[in-house]
Amino acid sequence: MHVYLAALAHETNSFSPIPTTLRSFEEGILVRPGAGAQDQALARDFPGYGFLLEVAQEHGDRVTQGLCAWAQPGGPVARGVYEALRDELLEELKAAGPVDAVFLVLHGAMIAQGYPDCEGDLLERVRAMVGPDVPVGALLDLHATVTPRMARSCPGLVACKEYPHTDYLARTRELHAILANMHEGRVRPATLLRRVPMLGLFGTGEAPMRALLRQVVDHEAEAGILSISLIHGFPWSDTVDTGGAVLVVFEQGAQARAEAIAARLAQDFYALRTLGARSMLALDAAVDAALAPGKPGLVVMADSSDNPGGGAACDSTFVLRALLERGARDVALGMLWDPQAVQLAMDAGVGAKLPLRVGGKVGPGSGQPVDLQATVTAVRRDARQHGLAGKYTESLGDAVAIHADGIDIVLNTRRQQVFSPECFTELGIDLTSKRLVVVKSTRHFRAWFDTIAAETVICDAPGALNGDLARLPYVHLQRPMWPLDQETGHA
Repeated sequence: MHVYLAALAHETNSFSPIPTTLRSFEEGILVRPGAGAQDQALARDFPGYGFLLEVAQEHGDRVTQGLCAWAQPGGPVARGVYEALRDELLEELKAAGPVDAVFLVLHGAMIAQGYPDCEGDLLERVRAMVGPDVPVGALLDLHATVTPRMARSCPGLVACKEYPHTDYLARTRELHAILANMHEGRVRPATLLRRVPMLGLFGTGEAPMRALLRQVVDHEAEAGILSISLIHGFPWSDTVDTGGAVLVVFEQGAQARAEAIAARLAQDFYALRTLGARSMLALDAAVDAALAPGKPGLVVMADSSDNPGGGAACDSTFVLRALLERGARDVALGMLWDPQAVQLAMDAGVGAKLPLRVGGKVGPGSGQPVDLQATVTAVRRDARQHGLAGKYTESLGDAVAIHADGIDIVLNTRRQQVFSPECFTELGIDLTSKRLVVVKSTRHFRAWFDTIAAETVICDAPGALNGDLARLPYVHLQRPMWPLDQETGHA
């Protein structure tokens, strides 16, 4: 096939204090056709985009590479920025000439000022450009907000199934196969969208979500069913379509079966709605659990309410302050996004002792700054960590490690969540000597940390992504919606 490939991805937190601007994409990934080798490597490292290049090569496809744009989750994208990137993608598609298929790497929860459904807007325009017969597919994050506009315009909507999102290569292969079969005339699929009125975070590594995913895979083996995605939704997205969903991609003639499967899975998914909240502990309870005497090994605590992967600033101090107040020792904490403190520590140099004010800079969800008497233990401009894709690494930006009152703290300048222990080990922090490591992440850290953790504690501190969703000033959210409403009418 001749495939047009592009990515335009952002997970938008309607309540984030971090504006999403052109600079946000430039600091994330913004690679255009004809870019140099270094930029092209960034695009190949982006899950979905790079994987499609690999899969296409295996099948002998010709790929026209378009825009690859991604920004760290934050507030709504500036209207002009979205429109410019969207139009750039569409112009590239037009210039590619006749194509046999379009493969888009999106997120599914992108909002721009004036555009509550960016993916729906983009997919409608792509469909209008290529006509009704060209296969169009979109690879989504399971924390998407899937809308009827998206489903109407794109018969091939496939989301990752795992949280942490470790299955992008498998989902890329799945979507490529659907597009190839469409191109060859073997299938003419449609996408069924069934809403599930709930908000929450649902890890897939343990029961009972693991069993539900096995049901999904079993149903995918049924005749006429091409793909099934459980859409977890993104709780910090304020739109009329926000919430969970079941997506079923099915062949003509299998609609009744698809509807029955979607209804069953929606019911079973909704039955697990309290699962995510049950696994989270409030700040004091989480610190008590993490510091309880007699722990057999390393405890990993997730500071989930300050996860930049959900749009938080990544500079909150609630957990750090609680640990200092309790006199905790043999603790590592990272990564705290604080470019100003990093600059001061880097200028002072390794071994320097200095008063340093860290964190608490961006907004109410960041807490108050913490004043430390710090010793600079490491300075790096080239530290990197492995991300979700496994074989790829990404820069931490300028980064330092400081030690204060028994706690080793990693400060960095490129806002991002902790994926792997390299965030600490690259700065000389030996986690085997620690009793506790605190990571700014919600779930993705588990892909790497579960192998070294004796216990994992999920802390729901009072940060920007605190789990008390009822406190959020939703305006557009369709009600009723669990947990804001205990009764939703969903059996």
